[in-house]
Formats: sequence, structure tokens, C-alpha cells
Amino acid sequence: MLRVGENGAGKTEIMYSANMSYAQIQKYLGFLLSHGFINKMQVGNPCVTYQVTDKGGELLKNIDSIVEILEFRNGNGHNGNGA
Repeated sequence: MLRVGENGAGKTEIMYSANMSYAQIQKYLGFLLSHGFINKMQVGNPCVTYQVTDKGGELLKNIDSIVEILEFRNGNGHNGNGA
């Protein structure tokens, strides 16, 4: 969800990209908004776009780092010995 909103995205775009239902999107957008990971931008009436904040960008970087560590530990690292 955050990846889709890096450059700004509407609710429908996020819903389809994340393969989630409307109820799930409502729940997670509420969580991300309340924790400051995204901002709700008014682009028109009633067009609303969600944009990742600096805090959300940091969260994405941290998630990427964790995924990289987990892939390395599962033998998918780039050192060639599977350690």
C-alpha cells in the first residue's frame, strides 16, 4: 500500500494494486493516516489522493532492509555460498 502511494494514489488505485477489498483498504488507510505514514491530499472535489510522508518513506526503507536481511538468511543472498 505504501509503495503505491509514494507518488500519490487514489483509493481505487491502491485497492487494486494491493489486491484488497474496500473494507481492508479503509482499515489500513485509517491506520496509516493515524500513525502519520501517509497524508490525505485533496486534489479536487471529491478526488482524494494519498501521499506517503517522510515517516512513511522511512518505514519503507526499514521494511526493505528487513526483507533484504531475511532473503540473505534464507540463502538468497548475493555472497554465493548460501550462508
